Amino acid sequence: MNIRNIAIIAHVDHGKTTLVDRLLQQSGTFRDNQKVAERVMDSNDLERERGITILAKATSVVWKDTRINIVDTPGHADFGAEVERILNMVDGAIVLVDAAEGPMPQTKFVVGKALKVGLKPIVAINKVDKPDARIDEVLNEVFDLFAALDADDEQLDFPVLYGSGKQGWMNDALDQVEGMDKLFELVLSHVPAPKTEEGQFRMLGTILEANPYLGRIITGRITSGTLKPNQTVKVLARDGKQVETGRVSKILAFRGIERVAVEEASAGDIVAIAGLTKGTVADTFCAPEVEAPIPAHPIDPPTVSMTFMVNDSPLAGTEGDKVTSRVIRDRLFKEAEGNVALKIEDTADADAFVVSGRGELQLAILIEQMRREGFELAVSRPRVVVKRDPETGQALEPVEEVTIDVDEEFAGSVVQKLSERKADMIEMRPSGGNRQRLVFHAPTRGLIGYLGELLTDTRGTAVMNRLFHAYAPYKGDIAGRRNGVLIANEPGEAVAYALWNLEDRGPMMIDPGTKVYQGMVVGEHTRENDLEVNVLKGKKLTNIRTTSKDEAVRLTPPIRMTLERALSWIGDDELVEVTPESIRLRKIHLDPNDRKRAEKARAAGVA
Repeated sequence: MNIRNIAIIAHVDHGKTTLVDRLLQQSGTFRDNQKVAERVMDSNDLERERGITILAKATSVVWKDTRINIVDTPGHADFGAEVERILNMVDGAIVLVDAAEGPMPQTKFVVGKALKVGLKPIVAINKVDKPDARIDEVLNEVFDLFAALDADDEQLDFPVLYGSGKQGWMNDALDQVEGMDKLFELVLSHVPAPKTEEGQFRMLGTILEANPYLGRIITGRITSGTLKPNQTVKVLARDGKQVETGRVSKILAFRGIERVAVEEASAGDIVAIAGLTKGTVADTFCAPEVEAPIPAHPIDPPTVSMTFMVNDSPLAGTEGDKVTSRVIRDRLFKEAEGNVALKIEDTADADAFVVSGRGELQLAILIEQMRREGFELAVSRPRVVVKRDPETGQALEPVEEVTIDVDEEFAGSVVQKLSERKADMIEMRPSGGNRQRLVFHAPTRGLIGYLGELLTDTRGTAVMNRLFHAYAPYKGDIAGRRNGVLIANEPGEAVAYALWNLEDRGPMMIDPGTKVYQGMVVGEHTRENDLEVNVLKGKKLTNIRTTSKDEAVRLTPPIRMTLERALSWIGDDELVEVTPESIRLRKIHLDPNDRKRAEKARAAGVA
């Protein structure tokens, strides 16, 4: 059977996964009466809830006797680890662009890599039915982007389709038609058949996952030769060193959304293989006679790290059932097996582990998955991974390219806040509809916790996108959170009357009846210092009654802390306590005397 391999590239929320749904439906992959979930490629609950693709996944459809293997790539920079290698697995790419937003940073990141590899893109302008669609301008922006990314003449002569993935149509003109036929035909005519080489079996590992039944599963495209179950396979690292030798227990091919075991796979096809215990992404899986590995991109280094600790608060173990350091360590190392972007390290303290990843969103999603599985743990504020220049010994920190779309009236406050966070403005231009597009190079440190502040400053109208840019010289200290916190001074259940009396001290983070303990953060102080407060103090009852005195206590609704917001809000001397039912903020040292000693030690260290 003829084969075509394509990737779908788009920024987060531009409609990749919905488009794949329509391609699967219209190619006859599903029966007419088959009940299929919406966004079928979003395989876990978190992907469905947040509407983002976290894991790269492959599927295949058959159209006019040609099998089209489609890879749905993540649109978020934190999960872009696999994207570069995926592009080596395919021969064409559909660049999907929102008709209103135009090309965004993540599109730029992946398209740049696709053009470098030599892929000829097909541009699909999606969501043309939106009332604020600006189709011609977006098409010009895509052309300018390709030109800026050094596309050759052949790549700049790209075919364009217009349509709506949600409504299920794509056409080479703006007239609405039935179905995706034009897109299928264009894939068959524009995307070349996979290049294969003569010789023994060779395959580059591209996507890694851990399966409870089959062990490690590696997905990749076979470059040359054929593979059968029980065949002996050698694994070579990027530098040519042998990693292991083993037998392939199963070969899984993508047939629709299912993975089916096959008896033979040949060059050009995308398959997943099981049975090897050490081979990973960027390794070459080959016949024992092969000596040279396939050239591969190294895995990008992590830029943000956090400390995961055993929960040692007074409420530990009351809500979750997985609380010991052994089960937390096993879970983290199991996650690292299937996720090449994560790095787990043991520390001198047996109850704490350093977890490094691509960004705070990636680490927050790992924590969210763990709490849903019944884990309890405490996590520190995210820290950036600082490198040393090997020649000069100078400290280098990660810098990101930040694109912010904002209403003109708020642009000044955004520029001011980011300059305080040591960001350099690169570009400022109008983006239609009285909005400005601002582009900055900002240190990752300065962006931790900025999103909530940005949304407050712009009344929720700004859209921020981030992308790793490079390592640059350390830019000096950045002022963190300016306000102190309100700390509970004894254990018990919060009382409405006490919270009401404390409202002028600052906004609270707990409701009446919430269990608290000494050292737990219950609110934000209006001043810069921390303040210990009593949230258990009830009203003194007397036999005098007046209507004004006994008016019902009316409380201001408390600040609701989501996991991501809590991680970016806490200071260096605070932790987030995460359980299946609660997210609490606390000081590292619960006892006030321990806190004072630690503060003095820190001040002496700085001096």
